[in-house]
Amino acid sequence: MTLTDRLDQYLRTAGLEAVWFARPNSFAWLTGGGDNVVDREGDIGVAAAGYDGDEIRVVADNIEAPRLRDEELDSDVAVETFDWHAGSLADAVAEASPTPAAADFDIPGFESVAATQLRQPLTETQIEQCRGLARDTADAVEAVARNVEPSHTELDVTAVLRQKLEGRGIATPVVLVGSAERAQSYRHYTSTDTEIGDYALISVTVQRNGLHVSTTRAVAFDPPEWLMERTRKAARVETTALAATQAAGRDGDTAGDVFEAIQDAYAEVGWEGEWQNHHQGGATGFAGREWIATPESEAEVTLPQGYAWNPTIAGTKSEDTYLVSGDDIELLSETGDWPTETVSAVGYDLELPRHTVLEL
Repeated sequence: MTLTDRLDQYLRTAGLEAVWFARPNSFAWLTGGGDNVVDREGDIGVAAAGYDGDEIRVVADNIEAPRLRDEELDSDVAVETFDWHAGSLADAVAEASPTPAAADFDIPGFESVAATQLRQPLTETQIEQCRGLARDTADAVEAVARNVEPSHTELDVTAVLRQKLEGRGIATPVVLVGSAERAQSYRHYTSTDTEIGDYALISVTVQRNGLHVSTTRAVAFDPPEWLMERTRKAARVETTALAATQAAGRDGDTAGDVFEAIQDAYAEVGWEGEWQNHHQGGATGFAGREWIATPESEAEVTLPQGYAWNPTIAGTKSEDTYLVSGDDIELLSETGDWPTETVSAVGYDLELPRHTVLEL
C-alpha cells in the first residue's frame, strides 16, 4: 500500500477532505524526505505538506518557499506561498485547504491527526533510505569509538561524533557518551566533562530524510570483570525482543506481548525486574521510536518495519536498528568491522551475532 493509498483510506474513514502535516518527521514522510526545519528547537516546521485525495501540496511563506522548491521537494509537488508578514502557517493552511480537514498541528476548526500509524510499515524506498542511513551511522560511530582514549572526556567524544555524523548530512538529536563512572550510575548518560576512564558506552539516535536509526557501541581499556557477561545478557534480551517482534507481527499481537517476552528474558538471564530501570525501545522509522513498548501497550506490531530495542543491565547496553519482516530479521546498523558474539533468544529458536565490547 502506497502512502497515498493509506491517506485515501484515512480520509474516507475519518470523513475528511484533506490532511496536513507540519511536524518535521511527518512532513518528511509525506514529501519523500523533505526538510521543513530551520529552528531545531521548534516542534513545528516552517512549511506544511497536505494531501486532499488528489495531490500532495506544500504551503510555505515567501521566505522558505524558494529553498523548499529548489532543494527539498520533488518537482511535481506544488508549493503555495503566502507573505511572511500576512499571517501564520496555520492561517495559510486553513485558507488553502478544503474542509473538513485534519492537521498534526493546531489549526482552528481542524481535527487532530496522529501520524504514527499512518507512517507504518515502511515502504521499499524508505527501507533503502534507512539502510543507507544505518550504514553511515554505524561507520561514523565505530570510527570515533576506535579512537577514544581513557583521558578523553565524554564531551570530547561527543563533539567529534556530532561533527562526523553532521558531515554526512545526519542530524544528531541524541548523542550519549557514558564514561565508566557515569554509565554505571545512569541509563541516559548525557555527556559531561568526566573522563572516559576504564570503558565507555556510546549511544546515538540520528535522523536523515526524516528516518531515524539508533545504535550503541562499547569500548574498553581496563574493563570491569562483569562487563562482557552483562553485555552478553543484554544482547540475549535484545535478541529475544527481535524474535518476539517477528512473531507478534505475524500473529497480529501487540507491543505488550513483545514486552512480556522481554520480561521473561531478563528473568532467564538472572536480572528479573531490570526492565523497570529503563525503557526497552520499540518501533523506529519517522521518529526515534514510533512507539515504546510497555507491559500494557496495545500498539500494533507491523511488518516490515524498523525496530530498535535497547535493553540495559547495570552499566551495559545492547542496541541496534533492525528491519524486521515476516521472513527476516536484518541488522541495518553494522559495518562488519566490529567484534560480535552469537547469542540465543530466550524462548525462541533464534540466534544472532550481536555487537560486543571492543577492547582497545
